[in-house]
Amino acid sequence: MWNHIPEHILIFKTNIATESDLFAVKTALDDHHLIEQWNIDQTDVDCVLRVISYHLSYADIIRIITGLNYSCEELTT
Repeated sequence: MWNHIPEHILIFKTNIATESDLFAVKTALDDHHLIEQWNIDQTDVDCVLRVISYHLSYADIIRIITGLNYSCEELTT
């Protein structure tokens, strides 16, 4: 099985676990013009954040999320 993730899909482990947490990051992610799409799987133990961006790096997203006082780290396969 091939587990390659395209470079423009960035996947993170976060602590964005509740609806209020989601609301807290929603505006920052929705309003960022270089983010095409994003979602958070709050049912996953790692509260996985998936971001589609052709221009932002893992470090950029980590900076955005940690700037909102949430933990965020690259999730590797």
